[in-house]
Amino acid sequence: MKRIMLKNKKVTLNEFFQDEMEVLNDAGDICGLLKSMGIAAKRISEEIKKASPENIFGDTNAINIHGEKVQKLDVFANEQFTAILKNCQGCAGIASEEIVDFMAFDDAVNCKGKYVCMFDPLDGSSNIDVNVPVGSIFGIYRRVTETGKPVGLKDFLSPGVRQAAAGYVIYGSSTLMIFATSQGVNGFTLHSDVGDFYLSHPDIKCPQNGKIYSVNHGNYLHFNNTIKEYIKTCQAKSSPNGEAYTQRYTGSLVADVHRNLMKGGIFMYPATSSNKCGKLRLLYESNPLAYIIEKAGGIATDGHQRILEKIPVQLHERSPLFIGSKNMMEELHQF
Repeated sequence: MKRIMLKNKKVTLNEFFQDEMEVLNDAGDICGLLKSMGIAAKRISEEIKKASPENIFGDTNAINIHGEKVQKLDVFANEQFTAILKNCQGCAGIASEEIVDFMAFDDAVNCKGKYVCMFDPLDGSSNIDVNVPVGSIFGIYRRVTETGKPVGLKDFLSPGVRQAAAGYVIYGSSTLMIFATSQGVNGFTLHSDVGDFYLSHPDIKCPQNGKIYSVNHGNYLHFNNTIKEYIKTCQAKSSPNGEAYTQRYTGSLVADVHRNLMKGGIFMYPATSSNKCGKLRLLYESNPLAYIIEKAGGIATDGHQRILEKIPVQLHERSPLFIGSKNMMEELHQF
């Protein structure tokens, strides 16, 4: 496969997709959907930058389906993804963490779309007020119903292995878009002066070993004994290169998983005595991140089975999540 990135260090998102068109199935649709995600990310990035001057911090006084306060930027981000994907011919419908039901785009053009998209429009949005990085997470699935008709619920209740692509965007010191296709994982950084994404992290591989473990220690007393024992082991041992394990946790899922993807590590969000099914959303958070990590050489499970093989039964289903470097995940499963 020819790789444009090898010939030109400044490869734009569009140039990269011209290369991908040669190897991806349904390349036009997949690339079109990923471009749409990039457009939404640009708009959200700009809105986050001006959040303080424009006084759009804080919540809306509304509560979402998960019992969480809806932030003003949650609403804005959800509106951006919805509007842009509705105008993308390859997308037949969407499901969002912020809306109760799925949305079928039942016009003549979108009904012919081969894919549905599911997303968390702004993960960690409560952290915006304190300037902690937040992000967007998305998964793109091939539909299972007949093309040409409106999509239905079964198109969205697909296991993660049916994803054709997945990605996330981090809005931090820079805006970084990471996405995975069948060809691997690549990262693009937004050049704010130019207004375009440029390839900055080609062919990302998750280190097989690491020294970082990410977990909310505030929930320690509510974890089962197996998880407690593993955490004690992390606190006591050294990594294969002799460095002591270290705990890092920001409370922003995208930021924590991204750090471990790049540097090596493991992120854990176990079930607790109060959240026996876990807390993270399977379709909007766990599945896309698991797809990316696996394509980069890592592992993602719920503690018992591979995340991507879980069969969802409802749109807002929750799941525990253990995700990260291959060797660290295999060590965890010895417990």
